[in-house]
Amino acid sequence: MEPEEGTPLWRLQKLPPERGLQLLHKIIDGICGQTYPPYQDYQSVWDSTEWIHVLEDITKFFKAVVGKNLSDEEISQQLNQLNSFHQEAIMKCLKSRKDDIKQALVDDIVGISSAQLQDFDWQLKLAISSDKIAALQMPLLNLHLDVKENGEVKPYSIEMSKEELQNLINSLEAANKVILQLK
Repeated sequence: MEPEEGTPLWRLQKLPPERGLQLLHKIIDGICGQTYPPYQDYQSVWDSTEWIHVLEDITKFFKAVVGKNLSDEEISQQLNQLNSFHQEAIMKCLKSRKDDIKQALVDDIVGISSAQLQDFDWQLKLAISSDKIAALQMPLLNLHLDVKENGEVKPYSIEMSKEELQNLINSLEAANKVILQLK
């Protein structure tokens, strides 16, 4: 069965099976901060545009299945359009390099910011009027954060409405969910 265009990793079918494992390991090396495989090694298989898509597709696939912590069965379902040689090579790479990919994903997240929350304080206030509206009756939250960045503690103060606070809480819950999935 020939894989359909648009299914995950369909371009991989052009690669001779004996070269699959080597390519996959080199791409995982790239994910882990080393160099990705050079196009010159694979120009006889793909043109330059296809090569970019191959790298993106395989990288995205590995990051997704490890980041989502998919089971072998769920991964196999995504690969059912590929021939058995490529399926087996992908599963071997995932089994042997899953921890490397997971560590690279964690490093990416940690690399976003080295800042750490040291302390926080909050106050709830009720704005009863403003210069434009006589009777406002709007609750406001004052949030004071002490953030340690590069060894220095910096204070931040934020004033939020009820809707802004709800957006912050939703964002923090989503971030926490992602962190829990990576553990």
